This record gives sequence, C-alpha cells and structure tokens, in this order.
Amino acid sequence: MKAYLILEDGSMYEGKSVGADKNVVSEIVFNTSMTGYLEVLTDPSYAGQAVVMTYPLIGNYGVCYDDKESKRPWVDAFSKRII
Repeated sequence: MKAYLILEDGSMYEGKSVGADKNVVSEIVFNTSMTGYLEVLTDPSYAGQAVVMTYPLIGNYGVCYDDKESKRPWVDAFSKRII
C-alpha cells in the first residue's frame, strides 16, 4: 500500500506502508543506530514521534525479544529505506 510523508513545508515523499493503515500527525525525529531497531521501536521515550532510521538496512539481523525496552511499540511511525 502506498504511504506519504508530508512535511510542514508541503514537501511530500511517497513510500510503501507496512503495518497499520492509518493517518499519523507527529514530530519527526531521527536515529543513527546501525543496530538496536527493536529497542527504538519499543522505547517509551519515542511515544508520539515518527522515527526515521538513518542507517539504510533495518531488519537484516533478526530480533532478540530480550532486547526490547517494553512490551509494545511506542513510535507513531517508523521510516527506513530497506527492510
């Protein structure tokens, strides 16, 4: 399914949606980690934010459920280049 990232200045970027099909309005923040995406997704400090991962490969090493920060994802949206 197509998804769009629309910024306050009117810039629009098209991508693919994976997961929930809903509209989100939130603050965009970035994370430069090469690993630890499970921790980012489940970290309550990211509640109400859309996280853009700057490292292009996300999900290439699997998931260790012992590494999660909480029992559920907190991010409003999660953007990456390749999953």
